[in-house]
Amino acid sequence: MEGKTGIKLAPSILSADFARLGEQVAEATRAGADYIHVDVMDGHFVPPITIGAPVVAALRRCTDVPLDVHLMVEAPEHQIGQFADAGANIITVHVEVCRHIHRTVRAIKELGARVGVALNPGTPVEALGEILSSVDLVLVMTVNPGFGGQAFIDSTLDKIARLRAELDARGLTAELSVDGGINSDVAPRVVKAGARVLVAGAAIFNSGETVEAALGRIRSSLRQAHAL
Repeated sequence: MEGKTGIKLAPSILSADFARLGEQVAEATRAGADYIHVDVMDGHFVPPITIGAPVVAALRRCTDVPLDVHLMVEAPEHQIGQFADAGANIITVHVEVCRHIHRTVRAIKELGARVGVALNPGTPVEALGEILSSVDLVLVMTVNPGFGGQAFIDSTLDKIARLRAELDARGLTAELSVDGGINSDVAPRVVKAGARVLVAGAAIFNSGETVEAALGRIRSSLRQAHAL
């Protein structure tokens, strides 16, 4: 539910209560989430291990909101088929682990999913130069991948702005997404820099408020900033 700001919100289940994951995803769906962001980690590309395709298939039965599956794994080309079969609408891979990134991008599209490519904080924008026109979403990591609850890295604002300028200059329609440390204070800043999809975990799934209230607080911060 983009609302007047035109910004999409993607709650990340990495911070959800896994004992009642379906319930929390349903709550995010009722609250108007635009995507459900699913972090898949393998214990190699990043230290933690999270979930696999069976959980994605279970989530597919819990919501009709698009599932944005973020593969923080080595050799993602070996796994994209099972996640597409499980119901992923968007499959995002990291340029850092894809030796043949063009082949992987094409393979995701052939499976019928939208394709995203992610950049770690230390990876330059230029790493996307040859495939930017082929992707549906660019994900800028605004923390180092692997752990929820990290603080936003301020220096990534410049990267977001440079990517926004490159997309606009080339007339490309890929969504520019950000992931890491996003909350009601940070959200207006990344949107001002050019982000259009905001992934948030700890700021949405927390014991202090409902998912609806948390999403509402981020939307409110964007409306207030937009009105200034």
